Amino acid sequence: MREAAVSKVETLQRPKTRDVSLDDVERGVQNAARALTEMTQADGHICFELEADATIPSEYILFHQFRGTEPRPGLEAKIGNYLRRTQSKVHGGWALVHDGPFDMSASVKAYFALKMIGDDIEAPHMRAVRKAILQRGGAANANVFTRILLALYGEVPWTAVPVMPVEVMHLPKWFPFHLDKVSYWARCTMVPLFVIQAKKPRAKNPRGVGLAELFVTPPDSVRTWPGSPHATWPWTPIFGAIDRVLQKTQDRFPKVPRQRAIDKAVAWVSERLNGEDGLGAIFPSMVNSVLMYEVLGYPPDHPQVKIALEAIEKLVAEKEDEAYVQPCLSPVWDTALNSHAMLEAGGAQAEANARAGLDWLKPLQILDIKGDWAETKPNVRPGGWAFQYANPHYPDLDDTAVVVMAMDRAQRQHGLVSGMPDYSASIARAREWVEGLQSADGGWAAFDADNNHHYLNHIPFSDHGALLDPPTADVTARVVSMLSQLGETRETSRALDRGVTYLLNDQEKDGSWYGRWGMNFIYGTWSVLCALNAAGVDPQSPEIRKAVAWLIRIQNPDGGWGEDASSYKLNPEFEPGYSTASQTAWALLALMAAGEVDDPAVARGVNYLVRTQGQDGLWSEERYTATGFPRVFYLRYHGYPKFFPLWAMARFRNLKKGNSRQVQFGM
Repeated sequence: MREAAVSKVETLQRPKTRDVSLDDVERGVQNAARALTEMTQADGHICFELEADATIPSEYILFHQFRGTEPRPGLEAKIGNYLRRTQSKVHGGWALVHDGPFDMSASVKAYFALKMIGDDIEAPHMRAVRKAILQRGGAANANVFTRILLALYGEVPWTAVPVMPVEVMHLPKWFPFHLDKVSYWARCTMVPLFVIQAKKPRAKNPRGVGLAELFVTPPDSVRTWPGSPHATWPWTPIFGAIDRVLQKTQDRFPKVPRQRAIDKAVAWVSERLNGEDGLGAIFPSMVNSVLMYEVLGYPPDHPQVKIALEAIEKLVAEKEDEAYVQPCLSPVWDTALNSHAMLEAGGAQAEANARAGLDWLKPLQILDIKGDWAETKPNVRPGGWAFQYANPHYPDLDDTAVVVMAMDRAQRQHGLVSGMPDYSASIARAREWVEGLQSADGGWAAFDADNNHHYLNHIPFSDHGALLDPPTADVTARVVSMLSQLGETRETSRALDRGVTYLLNDQEKDGSWYGRWGMNFIYGTWSVLCALNAAGVDPQSPEIRKAVAWLIRIQNPDGGWGEDASSYKLNPEFEPGYSTASQTAWALLALMAAGEVDDPAVARGVNYLVRTQGQDGLWSEERYTATGFPRVFYLRYHGYPKFFPLWAMARFRNLKKGNSRQVQFGM
């Protein structure tokens, strides 16, 4: 252990990884800004691919075969190429992240999809994954969502699936379970699924493909199906008992109330169908909405079915030889973050790029629809931005805060000169909405306020443990940054003061902060240190000093920073990983926000970015550095290794050349 520590120190002290010249940084900034400008679309926005794991492209194949339809010619073959390439050479299955450990559900779905496409089950890659699945107890050990898919194909009995009766649509708000008590993504996924589970349709499966060979025990003889890895007493036994009662009684529920509940579910989905951007603008709910309509007898040419299908097809990312399906699209998030990076880079071309992006964003502000968030905050006016091209029922606070800070910075950086739009009205309305969605504990969540009914994560359906949207440090930090950048202080704003208190109380023992939406403690610590700096917290305070010491301590020998997805284990703690451009940029931005631009660790980090920048001016990054649901679903934003390193390098240059070493903005 001591030898490894000494080796790290020696590596970090080598001139190759220690020194960096501002001339090299300047060249890197200009090359990256030029490359990003060339990638920007004509209307000013930018949207990079958003990649998840093997489950979604596999589900896309199985969705079509469930309906007895065919994707466009050649697409199945390309998805097959993608699945085979991403199969692990180590364990034979599929992981949730690049080079990650075996995941049962992803592996079962990918095997099913490849078999459906026509891969011979005795081919080496199919034998490898089958062996890996069987060694781990077989497909019966897959998660709830996978078992639902298998039940729809008749591969497992419906007793393998926790009962979610459609009659929950009738439950009053005071009841322990209600739609308003779960997250937006859970609502959008569950409501059409209620109808599907009530009707229990069977896949058309014209190719007649099954999975009997993936089971150790015949599914019909299995009596105990996997539960939640986060199971705790007394909730899990209580909900388990309720499920056992529902399993025996669900088929005897009265028909009239059931039909009324189905009608309610259909009305709920249809109100939020969201045109060609789909229900919730996320893949699982889009698929469930199509299946719901079809199981109720809607013809394929019905307008709602057609538009829902179009939304799904928009998520396909097709290349010359490969294709996969994205979980959703990220244009607002990408455009806003790119605008920040361009404003930091400076210069006529970069600032024009940022301005074009903000002009594109301005009309996407949601001003006329009170989404689901209004169930808990009915007196707040809408004013946020969504993550996707359109998702008016579900704007989020993270995107909104980032857009507002970019607009505010653009106005401050340029002044209201001729031709510069006045974003003041947009900023004011967004601020009103964001402040209005503060939770009772002083924090902010992504989509709702006070969505923290934690006992619901123990219902059998929630084996993923991600049914809720409680306040988090990273989103709270973004809002604190926004309010501070807009001129508020802890003395003038009670909302800001409560937000800062929330952040200070949420710090981990090692000095870091947990990152819910980015991987993980590096992301959370970056978010919070930016916020504390903007809010005027003394950089010499013990909280900030502890965070700085932690960031410097975890720097990798090559000068970069990296964190592995295993840091999201049930008892989360930092797990080092290979250096990545995006995580290195977050660490650098965090240290500079804490006043450490002159620390040698910062120079080493910038050196790493300069050394790893590609000939095209950008950075490559195969590793996943973002989070959908901890331990269950991760994301690879293809834009992260492009605009974040540019942002960090430009800030380093600006602080080194400027008259002040203090970051003047919220991010």
